[in-house]
Amino acid sequence: MTTPSKQSSALAQPLTLPSPGRMAAYVGLLVLGAVVGVAGGLVQGAWFPGGLLLALAGAAGLFLGGAQATGSRAGALAPAAGWMVAVLLLTASRPEGDFLFGAGIGSYLFLLGGMAVAVMCATFAHGRQPGRPDARLGK
Repeated sequence: MTTPSKQSSALAQPLTLPSPGRMAAYVGLLVLGAVVGVAGGLVQGAWFPGGLLLALAGAAGLFLGGAQATGSRAGALAPAAGWMVAVLLLTASRPEGDFLFGAGIGSYLFLLGGMAVAVMCATFAHGRQPGRPDARLGK
């Protein structure tokens, strides 16, 4: 018979605020996500097939890089939130009738593709995992 380890399950741990350094990293990733969203919105419209792929690859690199740098799914979600806010603000038309995104296939692929890339990168990121001794209950 085994004795219970001193480590508790990841689900049983209380929620705490991240450290100030980690919080600053998340805010920086949020701002960087907004910058990538604006740049991607401009690039995807300028060079249609290649610009769209470049914009989506840049967003995927930022989302996955943020997850790898912070070691959590929040590292992918912070830049994705900044990207989403920037892109949604750019889709709104102004009272003068100006807008950045046209009603073409490229802009729809950028919007939907960016959301799909954000979800995939957040899913592929490693979340909190239980400690090694608790991973196998049979031993």
